[in-house]
Amino acid sequence: MLHTTRPVNFSSRFDVVSCFVIYEDQFLLLHRQDDVKKQPDTWGLPAGKIEKGETPMQAMLREIREETGLMIPLVRMKQHHTLYVRGEYDFTYYIFHTVLIKEPEIILSPREHKAFAWVTQKEALKMKLIKDLDESIKVFFKQAK
Repeated sequence: MLHTTRPVNFSSRFDVVSCFVIYEDQFLLLHRQDDVKKQPDTWGLPAGKIEKGETPMQAMLREIREETGLMIPLVRMKQHHTLYVRGEYDFTYYIFHTVLIKEPEIILSPREHKAFAWVTQKEALKMKLIKDLDESIKVFFKQAK
Protein backbone atom coordinates (compact mmCIF):
# COMPACT_ATOMS: atom_id res chain seq x y z
CA MET A 1 0.00 0.00 0.00
CA LEU A 2 1.26 3.47 -0.90
CA HIS A 3 1.39 6.29 1.63
CA THR A 4 2.12 9.96 0.97
CA THR A 5 3.33 10.45 4.56
CA ARG A 6 5.68 8.21 6.50
CA PRO A 7 3.61 5.61 8.41
CA VAL A 8 4.14 4.93 12.09
CA ASN A 9 6.83 2.26 12.66
CA PHE A 10 7.92 2.48 9.02
CA SER A 11 11.28 0.74 8.51
CA SER A 12 12.53 1.04 4.94
CA ARG A 13 14.41 -2.06 3.80
CA PHE A 14 15.68 -0.29 0.65
CA ASP A 15 14.96 2.73 -1.56
CA VAL A 16 13.57 2.68 -5.09
CA VAL A 17 13.47 5.35 -7.81
CA SER A 18 11.20 5.64 -10.83
CA CYS A 19 10.66 8.24 -13.49
CA PHE A 20 7.83 9.51 -15.63
CA VAL A 21 9.63 10.19 -18.90
CA ILE A 22 7.16 12.46 -20.66
CA TYR A 23 6.99 13.29 -24.35
CA GLU A 24 4.07 15.40 -25.53
CA ASP A 25 0.98 14.04 -23.74
CA GLN A 26 2.38 10.55 -23.12
CA PHE A 27 4.86 8.85 -20.82
CA LEU A 28 7.17 5.88 -21.26
CA LEU A 29 6.36 2.41 -19.97
CA LEU A 30 8.69 -0.58 -20.22
CA HIS A 31 7.45 -4.17 -20.63
CA ARG A 32 9.31 -6.53 -18.31
CA GLN A 33 10.71 -9.79 -19.63
CA ASP A 34 8.87 -13.03 -18.86
CA ASP A 35 11.79 -14.44 -16.89
CA VAL A 36 12.58 -11.58 -14.48
CA LYS A 37 12.37 -12.55 -10.81
CA LYS A 38 9.80 -10.02 -9.69
CA GLN A 39 6.52 -9.32 -11.48
CA PRO A 40 7.35 -10.74 -14.95
CA ASP A 41 5.41 -9.72 -18.07
CA THR A 42 4.17 -6.46 -16.52
CA TRP A 43 4.58 -2.83 -17.51
CA GLY A 44 6.48 -0.31 -15.42
CA LEU A 45 8.33 2.97 -15.43
CA PRO A 46 12.10 3.13 -15.79
CA ALA A 47 13.01 2.26 -12.20
CA GLY A 48 15.30 0.45 -9.83
CA LYS A 49 16.92 0.25 -6.43
CA ILE A 50 19.31 2.88 -5.17
CA GLU A 51 22.81 1.43 -4.83
CA LYS A 52 25.05 2.08 -1.85
CA GLY A 53 26.63 5.53 -2.06
CA GLU A 54 24.13 6.88 -4.61
CA THR A 55 21.69 9.71 -4.15
CA PRO A 56 18.17 9.16 -5.45
CA MET A 57 18.94 11.50 -8.38
CA GLN A 58 22.15 9.63 -9.30
CA ALA A 59 20.29 6.31 -9.13
CA MET A 60 17.49 7.62 -11.35
CA LEU A 61 19.86 8.91 -14.02
CA ARG A 62 21.74 5.57 -13.96
CA GLU A 63 18.57 3.48 -14.19
CA ILE A 64 17.20 5.49 -17.13
CA ARG A 65 20.52 5.14 -18.97
CA GLU A 66 20.73 1.38 -18.26
CA GLU A 67 17.10 0.60 -19.15
CA THR A 68 16.47 2.96 -22.09
CA GLY A 69 19.83 4.24 -23.33
CA LEU A 70 18.73 7.82 -22.61
CA MET A 71 21.20 10.31 -21.19
CA ILE A 72 18.96 12.80 -19.37
CA PRO A 73 20.72 16.04 -18.38
CA LEU A 74 20.60 16.62 -14.64
CA VAL A 75 18.86 19.97 -15.14
CA ARG A 76 15.95 18.25 -16.95
CA MET A 77 15.31 15.76 -14.13
CA LYS A 78 12.98 16.81 -11.31
CA GLN A 79 12.09 14.93 -8.15
CA HIS A 80 8.33 14.86 -7.98
CA HIS A 81 7.26 13.00 -4.87
CA THR A 82 8.36 10.57 -2.19
CA LEU A 83 6.02 7.73 -1.28
CA TYR A 84 6.26 5.12 1.43
CA VAL A 85 5.37 1.58 0.44
CA ARG A 86 4.12 -0.84 3.03
CA GLY A 87 3.47 -4.44 2.12
CA GLU A 88 5.51 -7.60 2.50
CA TYR A 89 8.25 -5.16 3.59
CA ASP A 90 8.64 -1.39 3.77
CA PHE A 91 10.54 0.68 1.22
CA THR A 92 10.86 4.32 0.23
CA TYR A 93 9.83 5.18 -3.32
CA TYR A 94 11.16 8.34 -5.00
CA ILE A 95 9.25 9.48 -8.08
CA PHE A 96 10.96 11.71 -10.65
CA HIS A 97 9.86 13.17 -13.95
CA THR A 98 11.46 14.66 -17.01
CA VAL A 99 9.88 16.26 -20.06
CA LEU A 100 11.51 15.60 -23.42
CA ILE A 101 11.33 18.11 -26.27
CA LYS A 102 11.74 15.54 -29.03
CA GLU A 103 10.90 11.87 -29.27
CA PRO A 104 14.00 9.89 -28.32
CA GLU A 105 15.39 6.64 -29.60
CA ILE A 106 14.82 4.04 -26.88
CA ILE A 107 17.44 1.30 -26.59
CA LEU A 108 16.09 -1.34 -24.25
CA SER A 109 18.12 -3.52 -21.94
CA PRO A 110 17.02 -6.89 -23.41
CA ARG A 111 17.94 -8.65 -20.17
CA GLU A 112 15.18 -6.68 -18.39
CA HIS A 113 12.62 -5.48 -20.96
CA LYS A 114 11.05 -6.79 -24.14
CA ALA A 115 9.15 -3.71 -25.34
CA PHE A 116 8.29 -0.10 -24.62
CA ALA A 117 5.27 2.10 -25.23
CA TRP A 118 4.37 5.78 -25.05
CA VAL A 119 0.99 5.92 -23.31
CA THR A 120 -1.50 8.32 -21.79
CA GLN A 121 -2.63 8.01 -18.20
CA LYS A 122 -5.93 6.49 -19.34
CA GLU A 123 -4.18 3.92 -21.57
CA ALA A 124 -1.69 2.98 -18.86
CA LEU A 125 -4.40 2.26 -16.30
CA LYS A 126 -5.82 -0.42 -18.64
CA MET A 127 -2.47 -2.26 -18.93
CA LYS A 128 -1.03 -5.09 -16.84
CA LEU A 129 1.09 -2.88 -14.54
CA ILE A 130 3.58 -3.74 -11.82
CA LYS A 131 2.13 -3.72 -8.33
CA ASP A 132 0.95 -0.28 -7.12
CA LEU A 133 1.91 1.52 -10.34
CA ASP A 134 -1.74 2.37 -10.95
CA GLU A 135 -1.77 4.27 -7.64
CA SER A 136 1.58 5.91 -8.43
CA ILE A 137 0.20 7.11 -11.76
CA LYS A 138 -2.85 8.59 -10.05
CA VAL A 139 -0.69 10.34 -7.42
CA PHE A 140 1.66 11.69 -10.05
CA PHE A 141 -1.02 13.14 -12.30
CA LYS A 142 -3.02 14.51 -9.37
CA GLN A 143 0.09 16.29 -8.05
CA ALA A 144 1.20 17.42 -11.54
CA LYS A 145 -1.98 19.44 -12.14
